[in-house]
Amino acid sequence: MKLKLSLSLCCLALTLNACSTSSTGRNQVILFSSSELDTMGTQSFEQMKKKEKISDNRKINQFVQCVANAITKNVPKSAHKGAWEVVVFDSEQVNAFALPGGKIGVYTGILKVTENQDQLAAIIGHEVGHVIEHHSNERLSSQKVSQTTMVIAGAAMQSQGVKNQNLYMSGLGLGLQFGVLMPYGRTHESEADIVGQELMARSGFKPKASIKLWQNMAALSNKEAQPEFMSTHPSNERRINDLSNHLVVSSKLYNAANNPHCRKPKI
Repeated sequence: MKLKLSLSLCCLALTLNACSTSSTGRNQVILFSSSELDTMGTQSFEQMKKKEKISDNRKINQFVQCVANAITKNVPKSAHKGAWEVVVFDSEQVNAFALPGGKIGVYTGILKVTENQDQLAAIIGHEVGHVIEHHSNERLSSQKVSQTTMVIAGAAMQSQGVKNQNLYMSGLGLGLQFGVLMPYGRTHESEADIVGQELMARSGFKPKASIKLWQNMAALSNKEAQPEFMSTHPSNERRINDLSNHLVVSSKLYNAANNPHCRKPKI
């Protein structure tokens, strides 16, 4: 009982002054400043540019930049105030990302899955959604709290002479991994899906394209995919259902007059 009380009080002390709320109304724990995250994001992006091959295909770059420009015009200033840097990486990876500090990376492999400007907007909108909702900060903050909890638990057990400490610590570690960190990742992904769908709609892209995108992604998925509870991402089926249900909201935000008419080149 004393051990549980000590852990609860320590975790409470860590999080009491770090509470925030996402745009969807979800409670957040934010322990790092925006400037710290911007610096981390910029440093990571610079490393990526040195490590990965950058595409010199003019038409592909123009297409990606066109979609990204339309999206970032509607990003709240609370997420990033300045210009966004967009880089296309020449890689078969089916991936894209956005980092604090106004950085967007798109791999050419994702363009084979995204059939048009609207589906690419769904991808970029989703990735920027992570930045808008400060998910990187949350992720780092949750890891810090978990690490601190493990340290405190070990010290408390040692001071109280608890036997089989390694067994208890292993159990606590697994509990944090599957009970906190992984679900935290799934929550972030689901939230970024919804925020991204609204963002693309405001930017003149058809929100329904986000559903078709994940149908395309599902077609690529491994049939032997691990259970959702052991993954940091929701299942494709869940994402499609959530996005379909949210069309009631995002369709009202869609402004066809903002359509940037970005033409996808032949890949």
